[in-house]
Amino acid sequence: MNSDKTLKLVECPRDAMQGIHEFIPTSQKIDYINSILRVGFDTIDFGSFVSPKAIPQLKDTVDVLNGLELDKTTSKLLAIVANQRGAEEAVQFDEITYLGYPFSISEVFQKRNTNKSIAESEALVGELINICAKQNKELVVYISMGFGNPYDEPWNVEIVEKWSRRLAEMGVRILSLSDTIGTSNPESISYLFSNLIPALPEVEFGAHLHTTPESWHEKVKSAYDNGCRRFDGAIKGFGGCPMAADDLVGNMPMEKLLSFAQEKKVAGNVNMLAFESAYNKALQTFPM
Repeated sequence: MNSDKTLKLVECPRDAMQGIHEFIPTSQKIDYINSILRVGFDTIDFGSFVSPKAIPQLKDTVDVLNGLELDKTTSKLLAIVANQRGAEEAVQFDEITYLGYPFSISEVFQKRNTNKSIAESEALVGELINICAKQNKELVVYISMGFGNPYDEPWNVEIVEKWSRRLAEMGVRILSLSDTIGTSNPESISYLFSNLIPALPEVEFGAHLHTTPESWHEKVKSAYDNGCRRFDGAIKGFGGCPMAADDLVGNMPMEKLLSFAQEKKVAGNVNMLAFESAYNKALQTFPM
């Protein structure tokens, strides 16, 4: 399902916001995400249906959703869920196209992130597939810690391949390999995408890469050259994993993805003036 056409760019204000301790006012979130909706991204990862105790910054996701100007955009909305309850709430909203679920191949991180074992998480994916099918939604599964983990747990490309195949067998049709702590390198990126994309043609593979400022291009190029056409990013690289030891490891900056897409002439219908406006809104929205 990965093709040589326009890149699918997924802007992730949810990921950028979720770790910020100071609460961003709901009206400010709405204003910012509306500016992003005017750019022309394929998808906006806008919020999450998780416990407000776990992610207090996103406790206003429904209020934010109600304030979005969706009649003026072609972008689709994605919301993150961590359990069946959250999924059943999220699918009630016609405005949401995708539900995203973080499936960690690290037992420690799966427990920390969703309070589940990998086995319990696998069972939940089956439930999420059914919930999405009944409500005409699509499930995006993020293989988190997909390029290594900081817990000295086993990791190798064979483990990633095994779980990608298993999730595809269960019916997942969009899988995003997630570099949770910035450990990806061109070699692992190239190997995984070059092997998984031909082996699982029914699956659309994406890349949710974290990066330092100097390594973004080699990571994106490695994924792109090996067939990946779906990329997550966040303006200015805001967000990232709070467990990362290096403060410079953040989300893939969307402006870098756009420059790469323009270089390859695969940027599609992105409105660069609207992006400049959203970029300026980001500078006003996030603490620097």
